[in-house]
Amino acid sequence: MNGGRGRAPGAGSPMLTSCSSQKMCSWMMSCCLALQHLAVQTSLLCIFHLLLLPTLPQEPPHAHTTSKLLARSLFACGISTVLQTTLGSRLPLVQIPSFEYLVPAMVLSSHLSPGASTDRNGTAMASTCLVPHCRDTGSWADSLQEVSGAVLISGLIQLALGVSGVCGWAARHCGPMVLAPSLSIIGLSAYKEAAFFCSTSWGVALLLVLLTVTFSQHLRSCRLPFCAWPHAWESTTEYSAPTLHTFSVLLPFGGVCIVCAILSYFHVPWESLDVTMAQLSWANSTSNAPWIHIPYAGAWRWPLLTPRALAVGIAMAMGCSMNSVGCYVLCRRLLRAPRLPPHACNRGLCMEGLGSLLAGLLGSAGGTASSIANTCAAGLTQAGSRRSVQVSALLCMVLGLSPRLAGLLTHVPLAVHGGVLCVTYAVAVGTGISYFQYTDIDSGRNIFIVGFAMFMALLVPRWFGTALAPLATGWVPLDLLFLSLLMVPVFLTGFLSFFLENTVSGTLEERGLLPEQPWKARAGDCHLHGERGEASQAYKLPAGLRRLLPSSCKAFPCCFLCPGSEEEEEGSCATEEGTAGPGEGTHLLPKPSSGELQPATRPSQTDMPPWHTMA
Repeated sequence: MNGGRGRAPGAGSPMLTSCSSQKMCSWMMSCCLALQHLAVQTSLLCIFHLLLLPTLPQEPPHAHTTSKLLARSLFACGISTVLQTTLGSRLPLVQIPSFEYLVPAMVLSSHLSPGASTDRNGTAMASTCLVPHCRDTGSWADSLQEVSGAVLISGLIQLALGVSGVCGWAARHCGPMVLAPSLSIIGLSAYKEAAFFCSTSWGVALLLVLLTVTFSQHLRSCRLPFCAWPHAWESTTEYSAPTLHTFSVLLPFGGVCIVCAILSYFHVPWESLDVTMAQLSWANSTSNAPWIHIPYAGAWRWPLLTPRALAVGIAMAMGCSMNSVGCYVLCRRLLRAPRLPPHACNRGLCMEGLGSLLAGLLGSAGGTASSIANTCAAGLTQAGSRRSVQVSALLCMVLGLSPRLAGLLTHVPLAVHGGVLCVTYAVAVGTGISYFQYTDIDSGRNIFIVGFAMFMALLVPRWFGTALAPLATGWVPLDLLFLSLLMVPVFLTGFLSFFLENTVSGTLEERGLLPEQPWKARAGDCHLHGERGEASQAYKLPAGLRRLLPSSCKAFPCCFLCPGSEEEEEGSCATEEGTAGPGEGTHLLPKPSSGELQPATRPSQTDMPPWHTMA
């Protein structure tokens, strides 16, 4: 392949604005990818609310109430996604309420309503309470207010962690011995929810999994006529695309939903709901929900700030921050992007904090965090596009303005949600395991750190979930704080692996920290100006905002959110030497005679991240 050294910078750019048909096709592809992101995001949002709402006390919410609650979450997630992809880390990350929000919220709700709680696996816990002095607040709305208060506090703490630079500092000290067990546990921690929802109809779940595996793996080289699509490495146009691979999540998701709808129409029994499942199912109808409802702060009720909400909010912030750092690394790894610089990591956490602040003010039951499932779907299909994520964010905001339309998402079968968890979180497990190759896994030190961190992360939540005696320190908020942290596997794995990795002696080679280790930068980044110049180009802010940075990034705290002067100089040099400009699009077609999807190739022979698009 010709590296294109004889071309001018930007020549052969995949963003061929002179051809309207190609430009139209580019937007068609982005819209289809946006629907794929929305499908995965819908499953995660429904799972979150289906598991949380039954734990709130007393009366169940009406159909129009659940639709409004889902609509508020969609609206907050859409705005947070736009902030993340524009001003945050700039990675193509979809924002959702993650499981790290769900577990503390369920711990708080179990304290408020001891008789109507469920554990994280969704099974009944009829008369148990995980902390002493449980009480019944007597109102579903009051309990949701306190959960929203915890979400608001978590957003403030995440914002503080990002502005202070703590997130970037921690990310720089996370080597393979921290990333490998953490990413693996992020994936494994969802196995209970996956099995729980798949159990409503194993046939439907297995059909979705089978189709996804077939399309993404066995038929990944199958090219179907789709649309004219320009190659990134040469000035040619390909009139077919690997459609099955690129949409290996959307096509099974839509196909299985259609099959279930047909079976329901002909009254063919395909779903089995026991008593526990029936309690989790949505209300029968959403016809009373309004078509248009503009969410605003205080429209539901103002968040309730209490010592209990403060304790749970701290736990939410710590767990979600660890999950988000892992998601940044996961996305970077799957999409072969440069190593995330500290300032981009700090900005990303700040934007998630702002999203959680908005979600709390709107009365949502969960904040916003980077979606592991959407990131894994992008890695599975190798279809990571910043523009498609932004389009999906706009769709979320539109659905968030219409509770009636948002209520339609509740008709997706529960088994489909379980199947989506199976095919997406498995990618996170595999990615975590892949980091072991950079360490000396035969070392007794490494074997102990990995085994101990992962085993305790799975044991401790199970221990507290089945404990007969509640956790008691003498102060309820402290009980809630400890329990909310100890019930989150991601926090336990991250804390234990980080602590042991940085306190137990070991050689750099043993720990996988040698300067030439390939995990620090993807292949092709070792060019004249080094990795920092490449990262500066990939994660830089929009041009209009960068003009304001020289005067605003000199003082604390903005100095942790902007690249250093040395990095900016290297980035500008890389641009002058032929680095592609920020207007290049995302292009996912494999090279001719190759079945593997590869990112666009820049004139300087350096692979362009497949998500690098104009914001």
